Amino acid sequence: MTKFLIDECLSPKLAEIARTRGHYEASHVTWIGKAGWQDWDLMRVVLDEDWVLVTRNSDDFRGPSDSPGSKGQYAGVTLHAGLICINGPPDVDRALQSSLFDFVLNEVDGNANLINQVLEVTYHAVDAIELIRYKLPRDD
Repeated sequence: MTKFLIDECLSPKLAEIARTRGHYEASHVTWIGKAGWQDWDLMRVVLDEDWVLVTRNSDDFRGPSDSPGSKGQYAGVTLHAGLICINGPPDVDRALQSSLFDFVLNEVDGNANLINQVLEVTYHAVDAIELIRYKLPRDD
């Protein structure tokens, strides 16, 4: 099963959802004593402990959406366990976070290999949820 670390910008409920889906090594940044840590400090933990990071701070970690990996915390990282970006309006509440993460978990349960992969789920509207998967670092 996948080892998820939920960023503090998201609800701890997501770690609970992952655990109920069989991902027993799911945790939240606050649960492991890393609340308030800077992104670059958190990245060391993510990489050293092989976490798949789940975040809303997509630009901070993957870089700009039109050029992932050019900037952000994953720029220059050659091997990582995976990154999940939950995108949507600024006021994504706990219920919407949970729904989007459940959507992601369906994808992960179908193809759990997230090594050097990014999964992005973007909420556009009730009937417009987009999920994309791509490699990071990119081969091009």
